[in-house]
Amino acid sequence: MKIAITGGKGGTGKSTMATAISMALTKKFRVMLVDADVECPDDHIILPIERKKIKNITNFLPGFDKETCLKCGKCASVCKQNAIVYVKDNYPLLITQQCNGCEACMYTCPSASIHKDSQIVGYIYKGFLDEKLVGKNVANDFILISGEIEIGCEATSLVVNATKEYALTFEDQYDYIIIDTAAGTHCNVISALLDVNCALAVTEPTPLGCHDLELILLLLKKMGIKSKILINRSNIGDPQLVKDLSKKYGTDIVAEIPYQKAILKEYSKGAPISHPKIQEFVERLEDLE
Repeated sequence: MKIAITGGKGGTGKSTMATAISMALTKKFRVMLVDADVECPDDHIILPIERKKIKNITNFLPGFDKETCLKCGKCASVCKQNAIVYVKDNYPLLITQQCNGCEACMYTCPSASIHKDSQIVGYIYKGFLDEKLVGKNVANDFILISGEIEIGCEATSLVVNATKEYALTFEDQYDYIIIDTAAGTHCNVISALLDVNCALAVTEPTPLGCHDLELILLLLKKMGIKSKILINRSNIGDPQLVKDLSKKYGTDIVAEIPYQKAILKEYSKGAPISHPKIQEFVERLEDLE
């Protein structure tokens, strides 16, 4: 079963909940945690895990042949990412970080002056829990796959897609796959959400938290993904704001995690948090299927 841990607003505790739920599940099941927040992966820091780089993620990059280039600018005109800059009567200038590898420029060039090159756009990491800290059985039943974008690169969806593709080669070996998405509703979040069985939207009971919660609930509805709501720091702000959205979208609130000093202490020690409400949710997880 693939479950996405998502949420419109950043800082609501998405990764905190993703790691906590993964560790709770690992007591009974084999679990893969996929950190698809490729611009700011932090699941390995929370757990903690020392990651090992498995592979580079590469992508198409146009190479220009100046001897045959007509300086017509057609390559720039079809580039939706504005990665190719053209000034009349000059050779095109490529901004590599902007290129998403669509190859439109190569197919458009009338003189076949563009050839295939490549660039590194990100990296895939793998990590395991330290059995000295969690015990051999738990360590053997857990794996972290983490994607990370190359600094300055804009092609986040490419890195998310490659990370998920690599992770899913091990899909049959695990009972649950937990996908920790980035915040927001943009392309890399959509890429992370594709093909999941359900999504857990993590929010906080504040006006901004609820504004962004509504955005992610709308996206999940458009994608046809079954969704549930988890309220983090539930004893601050106004929980009724979240309950109103829950009623409006017919989406159940499955857990309410309070703001507690004990949780802060666990987090500051670099340990996944534990709370009875999280364990209760995990025990009812089959209801999401």
